Amino acid sequence: MLVFIGTYTAPIRFGTGQVLEGKGKGIYAFWFDAGSGTLAPAGVTEDGANPSYVAFHPSGRFLYAVNELKTFEGVASGTVSAFALHPATGALTFLNRRLTHGTDPCHVVVDAAGRHVFVANFMSGSVCVLPIDADGRLGKASDFIQHQGSGIDPARQQGPHAHAVTLDPASRFVFVPDLGLDRLMVYRFDADRGMLETHDIPWIKMRPGAGPRQLVFHPNGRFAYLVNELDSTVAALAYDAAAGRFSYLHSLPTLPSGLAGPSTCADIQIAPSGRHLYASNRGHDSIACYVVNGETGHLAPLGFVPTLGRTPRSFGIDPTGRFLLAANQDSDSLVVFSIDAEQGSLHPTGTEVGVPTPVCVKFA
Repeated sequence: MLVFIGTYTAPIRFGTGQVLEGKGKGIYAFWFDAGSGTLAPAGVTEDGANPSYVAFHPSGRFLYAVNELKTFEGVASGTVSAFALHPATGALTFLNRRLTHGTDPCHVVVDAAGRHVFVANFMSGSVCVLPIDADGRLGKASDFIQHQGSGIDPARQQGPHAHAVTLDPASRFVFVPDLGLDRLMVYRFDADRGMLETHDIPWIKMRPGAGPRQLVFHPNGRFAYLVNELDSTVAALAYDAAAGRFSYLHSLPTLPSGLAGPSTCADIQIAPSGRHLYASNRGHDSIACYVVNGETGHLAPLGFVPTLGRTPRSFGIDPTGRFLLAANQDSDSLVVFSIDAEQGSLHPTGTEVGVPTPVCVKFA
């Protein structure tokens, strides 16, 4: 099967003030053997700066990538690019590019019907919705929402920082973790108009200084899990699908107790079976592993596995649930781990390939 890796190709200043020199050439494609866990190069698409995060159309015919930029052609905005995907070769053909109307777009998803693309603009703290034409091209934004407010961390929460977009399984509700506000924002989605509407409970408040980053649903649709970047925790939530509301269950740390030195969370993924959950730590440079109770939604800690590299920005679990691929941003590597289906533990397979400043891992 094909797996695509988004990368940084140009210098980028993060919310921490750190400037990272992007070394990638574009979007990297690999053939992944789900039997052996090995990777073979399938090419690189060089089109647009900082194609950091990618998402697929449900038809499998198109790929969308944010271009994580603060300005584009003199406008204070990043962009999102559309590509036609050729599954026989892994090649991408550029279709068009649209403004996201906010700076440093860092996350993109497509709704289940394949009609709209949703983008989170991190630095400016906003959300953009763009329609998808029949040929896969993107139309001009159908909606844009600017978040307002701040949090308690003077360095990281001076303003809003929308970090991701997650739709519920029915694509009726849209959830946006905002790191700067310590809120999980909640919207109703009108698919006919491509508009986000205010929910009667517009947000769920996280612990002050938590820094919500990404949300993932359990395959049964009854639970979801929110990773908090700044306080390195995972919050377990119960979901009311009819009302589009969450209720808090509990939180667990993603780090060992007594850890010395800075570390922040990044990605969160759940196994296709729904039995195990994983979150990445940057600084501790590990994957935190949990057992999921499918009846109650509660988590139990399983342990921590080093990613054999620096700054695991993202990782991906293959559709069979047998392997996890960790993208180590600051050591330019993609490392393959096997997953014990019963226990959920991770074990390095010995397969490692070089990818310059990798940001996300997505299986086609």
